[in-house]
Amino acid sequence: MYKPLKNITIVTLALNLPGPLAAKRFVELGARVIKVEPPQGDPFEQYCPDWYAQVNHGQQREVIDVKSAEGRAQLDTLLSSATLLLTAQRPAALERLGLGWNELHEQFPHLNHLAVVGYPAPNDNHAGHDLTYQAALGLLSPPHVPKTLVADLAGAERAAFEGMAMIMGSQQGERGRQNLVALSEAADYMAQPLKYGLTSDGALLSGVLPEYTLYETLDGWVAVAALEPHFRANFKQQLGLDSLTKNDVAQKLKQKPSCEWVTWANEHDIPLVEVK
Repeated sequence: MYKPLKNITIVTLALNLPGPLAAKRFVELGARVIKVEPPQGDPFEQYCPDWYAQVNHGQQREVIDVKSAEGRAQLDTLLSSATLLLTAQRPAALERLGLGWNELHEQFPHLNHLAVVGYPAPNDNHAGHDLTYQAALGLLSPPHVPKTLVADLAGAERAAFEGMAMIMGSQQGERGRQNLVALSEAADYMAQPLKYGLTSDGALLSGVLPEYTLYETLDGWVAVAALEPHFRANFKQQLGLDSLTKNDVAQKLKQKPSCEWVTWANEHDIPLVEVK
């Protein structure tokens, strides 16, 4: 893999998920990433140790109490040779640590600061989490909680992109700058299909189309996504139907187990998979 960041040092104070996921991207691109963890460690290691190990693999872990004078001196030494500082604390918390942008920029004019926050300014000190960002955008179906962390994952990708842009600026001689990546905005970006009516109730991708929905089989469920005209025509033809209706398709697919329908779909180039 191409390693364009092989001469770049990044220091991260980001714990839990979005920040470390962004840092993982930097590691994959060749950067030296130094992760500073507090003496009590990263809570994510307790929540999900296997994923923590995978996400943080390749980062140089340093345990430093940045609230102490000695620890702050250690951090300053690391920052003196870094191109980018990645954080995931709220701005008020960084100010209390003496890591507000004005102080940072004055002490380290070359240093970029990529801050992952919950909400954009002026609400960047408001508390939030993936669940609340999704809930506010209508992405939940109560009482069920989501099966993935949309804001965290999308926010991590956006942070990696913005961090790369800042590093490119530094390589072109620009002074350090600060950029805030709001997880609520990342969730809003991921909510666009609903926002524009593509996946809302009764809309095109809501399950109303017989060629784009879920069907029960003899032993489970399958997902069919034969949306394009050529897929739709092939789906109808291979099922031997005169007309493509949800009822007709449901009756057909209920006759065999899911694995047989998956084999059939692969043989006939139809987008169909088993629902796990």
